[in-house]
Amino acid sequence: MGYNVRAMTLDEVDHIIDYFHCAATEHLEMMGVDPTRLPSRSAWRERYQRELTLRPAERSVLMVIWLEGERRIGFSTADKIIFGEQANMHLHIIEPGGRGQGAGAECVRRSASFYFETLQLKRLFSEPNAFNIAPNRTLQKAGFKYVKTHMTVPGPLNFHQAVTRWVMKV
Repeated sequence: MGYNVRAMTLDEVDHIIDYFHCAATEHLEMMGVDPTRLPSRSAWRERYQRELTLRPAERSVLMVIWLEGERRIGFSTADKIIFGEQANMHLHIIEPGGRGQGAGAECVRRSASFYFETLQLKRLFSEPNAFNIAPNRTLQKAGFKYVKTHMTVPGPLNFHQAVTRWVMKV
């Protein structure tokens, strides 16, 4: 069975919402996510529903699902999109037992290709929590280049933290 990456459908956005709302506090903390900043399930779903009606050039978020055969194993989102220029990528393996099995690097490479093509990007960034070893290692294996480690609030769900900035360029 090989890996496949494709655009997420409305029927699949609950995988993202469930991933965050059902995650253990320790897992959210490792990702730098503040659970008090999670939108309600309905608000989150409505936002994704609106986004899926827009053309890629108009979106503020683009979501892809990662598949092994027909089984959903993870997902990625791109936000902070400047169409034709750059975006920020997020990466997640859904089940804890599926992490560290090698799927991440392949799915990240395929997701990056999807984002570069769909959003006509020149640069794709990713900024995982600096202390979360798995995504940092995955990004390196997938061909991203280290830029820097710095303190920031990387997104609306996050608390102030050290992040490692990675980039992939055309």
